[in-house]
Amino acid sequence: MARLVFLLACVLVLSACSSFATAAVVEHSLHVQNLTVNRLCRNQVITAVNGSLPGPTLRVQEGDTLVVHVFNKSPYNLTIHWHGVFQLLSGWADGPEFVTQCPIRPGHSYTYRFTITRQEGTLWWHAHVQWLRATVHGALIIRPRSGQKYPFPKPYREVPLILGEWWNANVIDVENQALATGAAPNNSDAYTINGQPGDLYPCSSNHTYRLNVVQGKTYLLRIINAALNNQLFFKIANHKFTVVAVDASYTNPYITDVVVIAPGQTTDVLITADQTTGQYYMAARAYASAAGVPFDNTTTTGIIDYQGSTTSRRPIMPILPAFNDTPTAHRFFTNLTGLVTSPFWTPVPRVVDEHMFITVGLGLSACDAPRNGTCQGPFGLKFAASMNNASFQIPTRLSMLEAFFRNVGGVYTTDFPNAPPVQFDYTNANNSMNRALLVTTKSTKVKKVKYNATVEMVMQNTALIGIENHPIHLHGFNFYVLAQGFGNYNAAVDSKKFNFVNPQERNTIAVPVGGWAVVRFRANNPGVWLMHCHLDVHLPWGLATAFEVEDGPTPSTRLPPPPPDFPKC
Repeated sequence: MARLVFLLACVLVLSACSSFATAAVVEHSLHVQNLTVNRLCRNQVITAVNGSLPGPTLRVQEGDTLVVHVFNKSPYNLTIHWHGVFQLLSGWADGPEFVTQCPIRPGHSYTYRFTITRQEGTLWWHAHVQWLRATVHGALIIRPRSGQKYPFPKPYREVPLILGEWWNANVIDVENQALATGAAPNNSDAYTINGQPGDLYPCSSNHTYRLNVVQGKTYLLRIINAALNNQLFFKIANHKFTVVAVDASYTNPYITDVVVIAPGQTTDVLITADQTTGQYYMAARAYASAAGVPFDNTTTTGIIDYQGSTTSRRPIMPILPAFNDTPTAHRFFTNLTGLVTSPFWTPVPRVVDEHMFITVGLGLSACDAPRNGTCQGPFGLKFAASMNNASFQIPTRLSMLEAFFRNVGGVYTTDFPNAPPVQFDYTNANNSMNRALLVTTKSTKVKKVKYNATVEMVMQNTALIGIENHPIHLHGFNFYVLAQGFGNYNAAVDSKKFNFVNPQERNTIAVPVGGWAVVRFRANNPGVWLMHCHLDVHLPWGLATAFEVEDGPTPSTRLPPPPPDFPKC
């Protein structure tokens, strides 16, 4: 018996050593600087990384430590956010400006270092200062450790597809103009696939992404929505997708002919090149849920080109959903379920420590800039946004995480409310311009929770200013999507719809237009973690809050000190 115990112990030690041996340190350098590119019949100066749009794809295996040297040669302050990475005990590397770090100033550099644990799939990285992420972004691919396999057949090839948004202007100027006038920003001029707008746009026949495929082979498309302000429908003519993961969490295989993807989200799909040899368009256009609100109503395309194709005819075009096809979007989002046999699945926590009901939506705030004392928003005010009528103000003198770690007061308060200050008919369009409900004020309020507490949030959309779908991203955690629906959330009825068996896990949830979503997560990572709308027009307007997660009881559950070269404010 003792010999058997000894042998088992040896096996466990060898297994642990083997797992440890597969982890590596993966090192990259990102040089951020101005780049002149030609798009839509004109030259445009953009901020780009390593001379390309999108920036480089970073590939790691689960368990690897990623070391990225960022050199800011641009004229703007800069941070990089590793979107969806848990940053377990490495919150200093999360990236949002003045939340977890002070910015990297022009002419300076900083090295991000963090280990990726218990995550596989597609994530991405992007700037988290103003609108720079329009062109400062790239894919982050996490493969299983050596000796581990995907929970689906191995594809012939893996292809990142980054869906983006393009302006014939400096995006910082576009944002600053909107903030100065209090009005909505100008819409984009195009969408892009891997940086290319596609041949439906002027002067773009040579700016079309092409994917060469071999008939009969299966491909894993890693789709990322890097657009600033638009959710997107994505299709490939005559081909079907099998969704196998979202936000780096495996799903039960779901077959569909259309992918709906919100800014910040990722979706991994398998496609088989099973059609007649030829050329087929892939295409993306907006899912614009807000009625009467102008949006970029153009379509970006790429081309699936079968090996051996000799046709000179125009590729076959998919029939995309109407821009306001909410039923299709809702069907896609609600048909996704989590793969409970995947390597890192854990059951949904059933005991909830913190219940929160959070209204999300637009509003108005006092006009403080123009000479004539009025702004270009409704009633002469400026557009704002809020959660529970608290419009989030990003600090400017010290990062919130450093204030948390060093116990510095005056940077933020821990009084974010668990419920809105006024209950009303949230999704009634008659309240759209109700001045008694519209006005909000700026503050930096966060929700304080104990380490390892389970938090349940009902995210309730409102009809204020307009009814639209809001993609909400939580830094530092995945959450379980228990249920989602339309209208006002009714706990007595809607809680019976909760999926505790195999809910999808996400880091970004598209809260249905005029509806609600219920999510749950365990706060097992100390630090300060931003939660915000991933429509970039809404973050500076204040559609955000943050969670202050207290340190745990042991040294291994407490936030360590910041790195020695941490950027100073």
